[in-house]
Parts: sequence; C-alpha cells; structure tokens
Amino acid sequence: MQTVELRLNGEYVELCNLLKLAGVADSGGRGKALVAAGEVSVDGQPESRKTAKIRAGQVVECLGVRIKVVGQ
Repeated sequence: MQTVELRLNGEYVELCNLLKLAGVADSGGRGKALVAAGEVSVDGQPESRKTAKIRAGQVVECLGVRIKVVGQ
C-alpha cells in the first residue's frame, strides 16, 4: 500500500478535497464519488460523509493509498 503524507494548512480539510489534494482523485467531484461508493475509510472505519472534517493525526485510506494527515 502506498503511503502519502499530507500537511494541513488549517484546522481541518474536507474529505473529498483531501482525496484531491493527495492525488487519489483528480477532482473534488471524483472524491465525492469515491466516498459515495464506499471506497474510503478514516482511521480504519468506513466513512460515508463526503465533507467529513479530517484533522491532523487521522489516517485516510482509499484505493490502496494510505494518507497520513499531519499538522503544520
């Protein structure tokens, strides 16, 4: 599984935008589609909220990519 580290510029990032920023989805709309299809988990649990607030310390997995979110 590929691991990507993403540094936050603010307090949080919406899940669909995180997938775009990490390069897993080519757009926010594609990120929303991945969440709706059940392809995304946050901290090991399935996540169905497209705009879930992802904060530093959380780990998102989608399509064989693990995204570790770190603070500033």
